Amino acid sequence: MQSSARVRAVSIGKVLIANRGEIAVRVARTCREMGIRTVAVYSDADRAALHVRCCDEAVRVGPAASRESYLVIDNVIAACKAARADAVHPGYGFLSENAAFARACASAGILFIGPPPEAIEEMGEKTRARRKVIEAGVPVVPGLKEPIPEGGEAKAKEYALSIGYPIMLKAAAGGGGKGMRLVAGPKDFDSALATAQREALSAFGDARVYIEKAVARPRHVEIQVFADTHGNCLWLGERECSVQRRHQKVIEETPSAVLTPELRAEMGRVAVNAAKAVKYVGAGTCEFLVDGNTRTFYFLEMNTRLQVEHPVTEWCTGLDLVRWQIDVAAGGRLPWTQQDVLENLRGHAIEARLYAEDPARNFLPSPGTILELRLAEGPGVRNDCGVESGSEVPRHYDPMIGKLAVWARTREEAIARLRRALRETVVKGITTNTAYLGRVLDLEEFRKGDYDTGLLARAQDRLLRKEKTGDEEIALAAAAIWQFEQDQRVALRQAAAKAGDESAWGRAGRLASLRRSR
Repeated sequence: MQSSARVRAVSIGKVLIANRGEIAVRVARTCREMGIRTVAVYSDADRAALHVRCCDEAVRVGPAASRESYLVIDNVIAACKAARADAVHPGYGFLSENAAFARACASAGILFIGPPPEAIEEMGEKTRARRKVIEAGVPVVPGLKEPIPEGGEAKAKEYALSIGYPIMLKAAAGGGGKGMRLVAGPKDFDSALATAQREALSAFGDARVYIEKAVARPRHVEIQVFADTHGNCLWLGERECSVQRRHQKVIEETPSAVLTPELRAEMGRVAVNAAKAVKYVGAGTCEFLVDGNTRTFYFLEMNTRLQVEHPVTEWCTGLDLVRWQIDVAAGGRLPWTQQDVLENLRGHAIEARLYAEDPARNFLPSPGTILELRLAEGPGVRNDCGVESGSEVPRHYDPMIGKLAVWARTREEAIARLRRALRETVVKGITTNTAYLGRVLDLEEFRKGDYDTGLLARAQDRLLRKEKTGDEEIALAAAAIWQFEQDQRVALRQAAAKAGDESAWGRAGRLASLRRSR
């Protein structure tokens, strides 16, 4: 049951945003519109960051490394107390899905703008979440209900054979593509398991992994859910997230080209059931795999926070999900019914993630100073950006510098609008993935909407080939002209030197002849 403290309405006058970059800027904007004062937290690397200047106050939480600053619960709670914040918004990443942090906020008398810690725990550990949603009648991908125990590798290999290859090895304690490996056959099992366990331990401090059956031509589709403390729970449409590189989302869109109205409604119903099963409160996302051949869908996991890609949902609903988060945390009721949602979904939205990385160098991060930043504008264009001209992109954090989201009446118009906006986006001083994103939009599979999570891997050669813009030919022509003029200058000097004994009239005639030859 929800505690009465969560249901009772409270007044929020000041919010500490326990995050950085574009999401901190985005939360601060909504708070400003609501008349709520904001407090930024920053590490030594972010002292002059944009999110710090977007807030009314700022508190240092530690050195540059996130494990010594943004991830230190005691430091963030101390910042809340120093600033006398009423509530804390965790954004996404860092401490946003940390039940211990949510409990620490409650113990300190600070409102956590997010779900109860019990819901975070239920959905945070993936095998535990699978058990919970199975009890609620939610379909899941065939797989182990428990992580592979130490010494249980032989039985795990037998289980993999019983459900049939290919299979997925996945981290039990986290998501985001970390600790995940596709295993094509038995001979690859041992090496893939060792790699997945190493990655899981590094990313989550927990090496446990479990087995799932790999789905054919998988589409990654997620449902946005929202619940209040009064028993209301809605789904707000879906997001297609199948454009992924190494299990990391690159481009997201809504609606999905693969869902029929009937399938969308069924997935929405199932997502609401999953949220209700853990007495969820606030914004959450149920992620599903949709079989590209059969259109059968399976529950993957629930993210107990606001998603990076929430702007596309805001575009197509006209809602401010951060405002809803704050209102619900303060004890308010959801202002819409499910019928309101269905009647207000409109158009098509697409988001592209802008990264400081170099696709030509295996997507190596590109930290440094942004010398100039020009963002796209125009109807239906939204920039959620955590940097500006002069900003330093640190090497200590995720290289995403912003998100570019567009809305239009149709999918075709939205693709054209995003392509135009990407071309107008100028970032000087560091290397970004904007040209790469434009090439993704030009893929025939993407334009047709007939793609799955393997799209970018299959199209790698097409996406990473050197882009032909005509600049190479211009550069070659300019170099040839420069060399020709250099040769002519040398010839003129040599001719002048040899003509020392000639008359003035003779020298003038020779030089005039050389100049005419240019």
